[in-house]
Amino acid sequence: MSLRHRLYTWLVAVHVLALGFIVWMLRDRPGLMLALEAGVLGSLVIGLQLVRRALAPLGYTRHFHDLLQDQHYAARLQGGNDPELGELVDLFNTMLQRLYRERLQLGEQQGFLDRLLEATPSAVIVFDFDGKISLLNASAVALVGAPARGRTLRALAADDGGAGLLAQLDALPLGDSRLLTAATGRRYRGQRGQFHDRGFARHFLLVEELTEELESSEKSTYDKLIRVLAHEVNNTVAATGSVLDSLLTYRDQLCQRDGDDFATAIIAVRQRNVRLGEFIERFTQVVKMPAPELRPCAPQDILDDILYLYREPCRSRGIRLGWARCDPVPPLLLDRQLMEHALLNVVKNAMEAVEQAGGAEPSIEFVLALDADGVRLAVIDSGNLLGAVPAEQLFTPFFTTKKGGQGIGLLFVREVMKLHGFAYRLVATGDGRTLFEVVLPR
Repeated sequence: MSLRHRLYTWLVAVHVLALGFIVWMLRDRPGLMLALEAGVLGSLVIGLQLVRRALAPLGYTRHFHDLLQDQHYAARLQGGNDPELGELVDLFNTMLQRLYRERLQLGEQQGFLDRLLEATPSAVIVFDFDGKISLLNASAVALVGAPARGRTLRALAADDGGAGLLAQLDALPLGDSRLLTAATGRRYRGQRGQFHDRGFARHFLLVEELTEELESSEKSTYDKLIRVLAHEVNNTVAATGSVLDSLLTYRDQLCQRDGDDFATAIIAVRQRNVRLGEFIERFTQVVKMPAPELRPCAPQDILDDILYLYREPCRSRGIRLGWARCDPVPPLLLDRQLMEHALLNVVKNAMEAVEQAGGAEPSIEFVLALDADGVRLAVIDSGNLLGAVPAEQLFTPFFTTKKGGQGIGLLFVREVMKLHGFAYRLVATGDGRTLFEVVLPR
């Protein structure tokens, strides 16, 4: 029974007893009995009204509690004519108004943070208390790829093969920041941190792509290095070549035997001098690469020319060279000379890799496919020289897998693709083959 009902019951019971007592005591004096009964009834009415007014704040409190429970902060309580109750109602309405304003501010702040999180170029992955992904921004969704909410990073890494970027992120220690490399060769900086939510620690990952910054820094460094080397080497080669040519004039002043030995030595030194100049010239081609002159060009024509050029060298080495797929592709805006030079480097490397790897069926295949994302141009060879090569080393300056190589070919390819703005990758397919792939936007 509520307090209101208990008070009403008490008032009624007391006044009923009082009426009974008056009737019992004054039944011989009806006038006085009626007067006292009227007074008792009046007291009962006044008592009921006082109880109702005294308990009115409880009703407003209950209504206020219901509004808070339902989070109806925009609602307002309606007060009566009682000034004391009006103060209480005004106090409740003031509290509701402040809660409503705070809720609006929190909503605006949350919306601002959500928009900021979606707009940030860094991938943000937040985990729940069980280590499952609970929040990703747009960059993280593009990085993870598959539906990830509610799954652990380890499970996603297992679906991805267990050796890619997701596996590296899963193994990242708390508070550590490392440079990570995806299977495509793109490089990222990953950092794992934590914050406390409701007394429990929750982990999060920040992943920022550094591919463009690192490549730009590398290019600036090797540009300066090659320019300095080229300046010194070219000056030395020119002066040395002139001196060697002058020395050959002394051949006739020697006896025949000594003259022949003298000329052989001078010619050998001069040839090495020329090769040194050619060597540094190949590096300067990367540094002094011109801006691409874009003109409509059919990619199939470029590959057909390369196919014709390398058909005989491949046949003599027992390498099968041909098309694996050739879709009809309309002309695209390309710098034919630069693209042809880059693809020549790719095919030359593929031919040397296949020859070195050997195998029962050595082959180099071309693919030209029209996909939803654009035109996919690929060179696939049966050599498997990249199986043990870390992805981060590919396309880096001066790196090579060939004995006596200089690491210029892939560096030149990278610069050509960057100038065109084409996405590219060089990976081991896992089945004993190597894939070089370029995506040309339509």
